[in-house]
Amino acid sequence: MASVRQCSTSLLALAVGVACITAALTGNAQVRTKTTTSSGKPTQQVKVDRAEVLLVAGSDLVLKMDDGSIRHIANVPDSFKATVDGKEVGIFDLKAGMILERTTTITTTPKLVKTVRTVKGTVWHVQPPRDVSLRMDDGSVEVFEVPKGQKFNVDGQTIDALGLKPGMIITATKVVEFTSMEIEQQRKLTGSLPPPPAAPSPDAPLLVAK
Repeated sequence: MASVRQCSTSLLALAVGVACITAALTGNAQVRTKTTTSSGKPTQQVKVDRAEVLLVAGSDLVLKMDDGSIRHIANVPDSFKATVDGKEVGIFDLKAGMILERTTTITTTPKLVKTVRTVKGTVWHVQPPRDVSLRMDDGSVEVFEVPKGQKFNVDGQTIDALGLKPGMIITATKVVEFTSMEIEQQRKLTGSLPPPPAAPSPDAPLLVAK
């Protein structure tokens, strides 16, 4: 698959406050995670390769490519199929002079994956105005980035990151986003029969073999 561009941001949501307030939250909902995926506008790239059949010997195939190069393909599988003049043919049906055309369509679709993780933890350390560390129930400590201008409602009072103190219990939301590229490739092989031999000139003598 294709290249991936990734970015990650951690956002601290409006906090609900000290222990007496956060205790009203569901006791077993310490961590909630929701992941959504949205697709962007797909782009398509079409590539066409043409070749003339020079020789078919058993399951071996010799082709003359558009650029004049000769390509030998050994052991062509029985699953090989091409549509020649509307009829599906296999390797043993190919004839010298046939023109094969392979159309490759590559569809690239950007996928935006967004994961929202809501946690409740105790303020462990504050490094204003950007970072706050929360201690989770399992004893682990996570660092969250505080967006510029973020305010907190703590015990009925509105404070900023400078007002956060160790021991306060707050709810935080961590948002992680990344964009990946989904690549789908489709190939279609078609062909055409060689042109019929030219008719003899009316002035040319006609011989009948005995």
